[in-house]
Amino acid sequence: MESRYLQVPPGLDGTRADAGIARLLGLSRTAVVTMLETGGAVQDGTVLGKSDRLHGDAWLDLSWQPREEPTIVPTPVPDLGIVHDDAHIVVVDKPAGVAAHPSMGWHGPTVVGALAAAGFQIATSGAAERQGVVHRLDAGTSGLMVVAKSELAYTRLKAAFHDREVTKIYHAAVQGHPDPLTGTIDAPIGRHPSHEWRFAIVSSGKHAVTHYETHEAFRGGSLLEIELETGRTHQIRVHMAARRHPCLGDAMYGADPTVSERLGLTRQWLHAMRLGFRHPGTGEPVLFQSSYPADLSRALEMLRED
Repeated sequence: MESRYLQVPPGLDGTRADAGIARLLGLSRTAVVTMLETGGAVQDGTVLGKSDRLHGDAWLDLSWQPREEPTIVPTPVPDLGIVHDDAHIVVVDKPAGVAAHPSMGWHGPTVVGALAAAGFQIATSGAAERQGVVHRLDAGTSGLMVVAKSELAYTRLKAAFHDREVTKIYHAAVQGHPDPLTGTIDAPIGRHPSHEWRFAIVSSGKHAVTHYETHEAFRGGSLLEIELETGRTHQIRVHMAARRHPCLGDAMYGADPTVSERLGLTRQWLHAMRLGFRHPGTGEPVLFQSSYPADLSRALEMLRED
């Protein structure tokens, strides 16, 4: 058990307890919510709830259980596709239900765990649980991911993603018909103010830009091709839901559950189709492509039949 006794700085006066304590201690919001739910935060003698407010110059008596750091567990994933493999990179076609790397609260398979089980040696750069990972896909999103095998590849790919020099093309089937049919959504994305695991368009969020184009329109929705200019967590899902066109099957962001059930979708209809960048070893441009997995293909055919 860890504990701290400290004073609330004036700049956090009026801040929600969960957000303010997370900033003070450098902990995740999830860890702080757990602390608050177990009565581990006391302000001037009063036990705090997560929506209570901090008072400038008040004293906080905090105690919490340190989290166990997630570790890479080699776990085979038979349907993880290896699209390309060389001395510098491995490009995988990730199935839904597989996370990019271990994290708190995730107990399923991961890309790095699957690569370890298959005998791949990946870069040691990055946090211990996400070595070699230069970008991520949501666990429920399928498609292309590149993982660095060499330290040179890790450095150069991280820089390429940061500098927006990577082509990231997705296909998404969404509810309704976007108007206009082709457009750009430029809206900042950050943590949802009241839902721990969700994200939302918030003024304090990070810059996020999504370009979309309608490929097909159906009675029950639309198939979009989407190019990401930035790479925020849940970016496509948040931006499309904000336009009232959530990805089909995406219960977290408001998709109609009856439609999801009819289409047999248990996750968002979202697939990373194409991934392009300069090869970190040769400097030559490379482009990788993927096809729809079976669950998305079936749902799309049902939409066409409608």
